[in-house]
Amino acid sequence: NSKRLVSISTSKTCWPTERMKKVVIHSDGGCHGNPGPGGWAAILEYGPHRRELSGGVPATTNNRMELQAAIEALSALKEPCEVEFYTDSEYVKNGVSGWLSNWKRNGWRTKAKKPVKNEDLWRRLDQLVSKHTLDFRHIAGHSGHAENERCDKLAVAAYQKFLKARKTSS
Repeated sequence: NSKRLVSISTSKTCWPTERMKKVVIHSDGGCHGNPGPGGWAAILEYGPHRRELSGGVPATTNNRMELQAAIEALSALKEPCEVEFYTDSEYVKNGVSGWLSNWKRNGWRTKAKKPVKNEDLWRRLDQLVSKHTLDFRHIAGHSGHAENERCDKLAVAAYQKFLKARKTSS
């Protein structure tokens, strides 16, 4: 089933969840080429409130944009929250749910003793994750999930600005 959810809880703090706001986040990132111009997007929902965020950079990788989407979404939260976080990125889900603790224990080295790729973004994401009670849920990309499709559309629109700028300057 392409709409199967895989849920990973990462509760690193002991915030009293009965008083925390419950927020739902959807995020996505992408590139035109890899590397290439990239975009990220996130949708945050709290009760009846909805906020869409997006942005991009002229040269990056898909994984960096997936991480940036998660970072921007969690950075937008003004207080510790209980977060249901949907991502189509196995990279983000696996990183937060398991790899991060190993990387930190190993001095930001992989199991193969190589430096962790995108360490700057992983360190920032780790700081943000520690402020919230998170339930990461993996969804299949491009499978008809409305918010994931919207995030994809916003991320593509963000990197297309760089493609258009490139065409007009040549």
